Amino acid sequence: MIVMKFGGTSVESAAAIERVARIVHARQERRPVVVVSAMGKTTNRLLAIAQTAIAGRREDYLTQIHDLRDYHSREARPVVPLAQRAELDRTLDEHFQELTELAKGLAILGELTPRSIDAISSYGERLSSYIVTLAFRHYGMSAQRLDARALIVTGAQHTHAIPDYPETYARLAAAVPPVAQHSVAVMGGFIAATRDGVTTTLGRGGSDFTASIVGAGIGAEEIQIWTDVDGMLTADPTILPGGHRVKTISFAEAAELAYFGAKVLHPATVVPAMEKNIPVLILNSRRPDVSGTRITAAAVPCGNVVKSIACKRPITLVNIHSTRMLMAHGFLRQIFEVFERFETPVDMVATSEVSVSLTIDNTRHVDSILAGLREFAEADVEHDQAIVCLVGENIRYTPGVARRVFMALDGINIRMISQGASLLNLSFVVAGADLRRTVESLHGAFFAQLDPNVFERYEAVHA
Repeated sequence: MIVMKFGGTSVESAAAIERVARIVHARQERRPVVVVSAMGKTTNRLLAIAQTAIAGRREDYLTQIHDLRDYHSREARPVVPLAQRAELDRTLDEHFQELTELAKGLAILGELTPRSIDAISSYGERLSSYIVTLAFRHYGMSAQRLDARALIVTGAQHTHAIPDYPETYARLAAAVPPVAQHSVAVMGGFIAATRDGVTTTLGRGGSDFTASIVGAGIGAEEIQIWTDVDGMLTADPTILPGGHRVKTISFAEAAELAYFGAKVLHPATVVPAMEKNIPVLILNSRRPDVSGTRITAAAVPCGNVVKSIACKRPITLVNIHSTRMLMAHGFLRQIFEVFERFETPVDMVATSEVSVSLTIDNTRHVDSILAGLREFAEADVEHDQAIVCLVGENIRYTPGVARRVFMALDGINIRMISQGASLLNLSFVVAGADLRRTVESLHGAFFAQLDPNVFERYEAVHA
């Protein structure tokens, strides 16, 4: 069995779903289990409906719901068998009636709780998995939809639920292989449920995570993440177009890149796959002939020091200076207690004897955090910053990497730097306005020559 995950852009339209059907049909002998995201920007549209509802704008949220139903109906009808279009209409009516009632309830309450966010945002994957199942049948495949909420069991941490792996793996092992013996199993990603059946979600981008969990639970031979890029690249294409494709990379390197902003892969994806030693492939549903990026436990020997440059933006830099005498103990503990109190993760940290600089990407509680810090220290923030992270197994073995970085960035102000916490990366902070120039300079310095066993040049892929 293989797991094939298709992201929102891969199922955003009738034409996209037809492409997915062709890709899956060509791999039927491998007994595919398909995980799909919501169609297009559906999750964003669902959350907008929720915000409109709690603002009390009844006509507006009813119009938004109507438009979203029309979108799903319009894109589904061409890929659904004629005999099942009446069933499609009934199912859409049922789901959007439920959604309307939920929106009305939110309007009455006037507030949006994490549990409500999960409930309303789950409709995207519930609908896409149903529509894709019908489309597969339309294109000649036996297909059966499985409700991920009955298989992926989590705690009650709404909007970022933590899977109960033993229970989840047991349910997946019992339910999925029998279906995969005779049909393509189709599941919605991102969504899950507690043991009591309350809907939860795995966090934005969580469909990748779902695919990895499913792959680990059924002992898949391979997990394929189908997206709209050719694989992992040597630079973020939204910042620097023309990056080269990385053919192969280790789990550890992929995890670093994902955590520090490589949007092609959810940061949690590699963990279940790594634990079960299941290869992960990043592939392009628009260009299925491109071999993508293969992620495995062992890194292929590489002549380049760096595999890829990841970026995380916008981030906020928090600078903290002790107002006490030197050598005062407990300073770091007090700092991190403040961030824990406001449930705000910290990405990078740099310290001296009386000063600490750190970065956060969630600024929801930044004013409260500053107030807490100022009870025992001086504190200020710098917004619109960016983390730039160079990742590669060879960084740990190669002297002079920092020197090459500083030479490449002559004239660019580095606000903070971190090396050593991870042996695989060298990370630093620059102003957001300097990000493109920073990545461009580093890319020229580290990827002028390419190891052909690990990279494929941009021109070779796009010629």
